Amino acid sequence: MTEAKKSLKRTLIGKVVSDKRAKTVTVLVERRVKHPIYDKIMIKSSKYHAHDEQGEYKMGDTIEITESRPLSKTKNWVATRLVQKAGLV
Repeated sequence: MTEAKKSLKRTLIGKVVSDKRAKTVTVLVERRVKHPIYDKIMIKSSKYHAHDEQGEYKMGDTIEITESRPLSKTKNWVATRLVQKAGLV
């Protein structure tokens, strides 16, 4: 019985839109869905609060977040890795 357990936690990739709070980043996750009647591709978005212990992720970075236990009233995600660093504007 030495089988590796597969993680059942969801992971999402999104862009950091706020890093003002201590140890928390706000991540905007966009997904493309087809309208059921008009067959037009639409972009739906959701914002998630993710735990960032070291404060290493800044606004504009693309990061991966993973589902976790509730850490506060609105924070159920943990920032796991940096996908792409923010470019200069």
